Amino acid sequence: MKGRGKSRLGKPASCKLRTRGGSGLFLCGIVGYTHRSQPTTSNYIRKAVRVLAHRGPDQQGVYESADVSLGSVRLKIIDLASGDQPLVSEDRNTVIIFNGEIYNHAEVREELRARGHRFLSTSDTEVILAAFREWDTDCFTRLRGMFGLALWTESQSRLILARDRLGIKPLYFYRAGADICFASEIKALLEHPAVHRRISIDALNCFLSLNYVPSPHSMVEGVQKLPPGHLLEWIDGNIRLTAYWRPPNIDPQPWTLEDAKLKLDSLLCESVREHLISDVPLGIWVSGGLDSSTLVHYAAQATTARLKTLSITFRGRSFDESRYIAQITERYGTDHTQFDLNTDVDLPAAIEQFAYYSDDPCGDAGALPVWFLAKMSREQVTVALSGEGADELFGGYITYLADRYSGWHRRLPPPFRKAGLGLVRYIPVSDEKISLEYKLKRFFQGSLMSAEAAHVFWNGAFAEDEKSEFFLQSHECFLKEILERMRGGSGLNRYLMFDLQYYLPDDILCKVDRMSMAHSLEVRPPFLDHRICEFALSLPEKFKIRGSQLKFILRELMKDKLPASILGRKKVGFDIPAHDWFRGALRPFLLDTITEDTVKNTGLFRWDGVESLLKDHLDRRANWGYHLWGLMILLLWMKKWNMCLPAPAKRQTFEQSSGVPTLP
Repeated sequence: MKGRGKSRLGKPASCKLRTRGGSGLFLCGIVGYTHRSQPTTSNYIRKAVRVLAHRGPDQQGVYESADVSLGSVRLKIIDLASGDQPLVSEDRNTVIIFNGEIYNHAEVREELRARGHRFLSTSDTEVILAAFREWDTDCFTRLRGMFGLALWTESQSRLILARDRLGIKPLYFYRAGADICFASEIKALLEHPAVHRRISIDALNCFLSLNYVPSPHSMVEGVQKLPPGHLLEWIDGNIRLTAYWRPPNIDPQPWTLEDAKLKLDSLLCESVREHLISDVPLGIWVSGGLDSSTLVHYAAQATTARLKTLSITFRGRSFDESRYIAQITERYGTDHTQFDLNTDVDLPAAIEQFAYYSDDPCGDAGALPVWFLAKMSREQVTVALSGEGADELFGGYITYLADRYSGWHRRLPPPFRKAGLGLVRYIPVSDEKISLEYKLKRFFQGSLMSAEAAHVFWNGAFAEDEKSEFFLQSHECFLKEILERMRGGSGLNRYLMFDLQYYLPDDILCKVDRMSMAHSLEVRPPFLDHRICEFALSLPEKFKIRGSQLKFILRELMKDKLPASILGRKKVGFDIPAHDWFRGALRPFLLDTITEDTVKNTGLFRWDGVESLLKDHLDRRANWGYHLWGLMILLLWMKKWNMCLPAPAKRQTFEQSSGVPTLP
């Protein structure tokens, strides 16, 4: 619908636009709500903007009219002199608030200039606004980047919400009768009186199984995540949800290995080059693994400036990656800073803050090193590149090997598999982060499940029978419906697609966003350029995992570029030794958090079941470290946000509970 909103309308008399600059450390966040059905005051939007202050920016602003209130906070990454938000079109008819970065904004700007649009700045926000006025919602397919945004058309009382293709940036919404509230984080929604602080039992069931809540749901009843690659349209109380992009159906093409390597090389060159664009200091997170080392290599090819790199180490531990980090930083001559994470650090002080910043709780214990990495990084840079996405696209998790091996193992009669599980349970527990003992026990336990349930169990937390021992409202209805989505595919690719659509955005990207935003740091993942995603989905499985070699094509591509020691090493994972630390330095904090009174007061858990988990772990009868981490984070979150139980309701399906019409 070309030209929508281009008429030269005067500014509506009831509209108010207020902005103010600031010198605090902020990053991008948006919030807004409609109020057609009931009047409101300015207090709600101002309070909501304040609680997003940690996301940014150097500037905060509010737009208000008779039907809508919009707020934004922003850290200026591109075009430091302009680009303030909310940004209003020249004819005062269209308003945008935007969280994220558009990497191809310059080329889109030139195309729009050729169509007669004028620009007052070099900001990407102004480009999106013009693109929307030119192409309406078709504009989103033209954008490459990460974003959560809202566009309001005053003359039509029309609101559009949109989220980037892979879900790098968050966007939540809540239906309040005929109106809608939305925000980058749930805490901003909770400032609105229509949003109730009730925990979703269905989401909690998923959380205890997966360590995260799968889209489109959140832990707060009625609050939804806008799914990746989707837009939501609100007009006068009517809502429709539309996918403007979906991961293409897996359709392996007849690639030769050499042609596939050349294509991936070209895609990585362009993506890393685009992700390096910034008017503020930028660095790269380096672990010494294949993914981050690949980013350093391509960044070094794209710039003559000395690269800044940042790392977390675990000195003295078996999973410390210091020597690999040193190989990369010395090879490319980077300006390197690192922080050693150990028990001398005040770990409880950091963990206690997670409940505020991660207001849709994530049970991934990897949040702790990401917190300290982001905190250290922000002292040096404003933007960091990171390697998220490569594992899901190219097959980098050991769980994919477990998926394959368990298929063979399931050919054995169930009594033999149960006997195997009984035997491995006699292996003494280990304090290692992810020991052979821990992997064997999880593998044998998963082999007694369906292939789909086993896949999420290996990266998740409690099995259904374990959950029912302590959770009073345990059920697997929602999880079963989600797992059904894996049944449509075959082999490795169905697991990759599931992780791309759920595990990546709802755990990995959520974790990185909250921990980095807490320190006003923007993290960019070059592997998640949608062109790389589409390329990866066109590859045959043998180019992803060959034998026991993970991410085969990426290793082949980097053979003549990175040290052999980097290419040949096994994936370590960015995590903490939860089993050990809960028996040692974090034991007092664990026991102060998971107490009998706290557990009973939730009305959700049996104390005897939770106490059994604690005793078995502390007495070294079992390793429940990562499970206890999730429970601890959950209890801290419930206390922080004063969450209560929902009213009893008739159970709905996973799709029905969203309450939003979905269009193809």
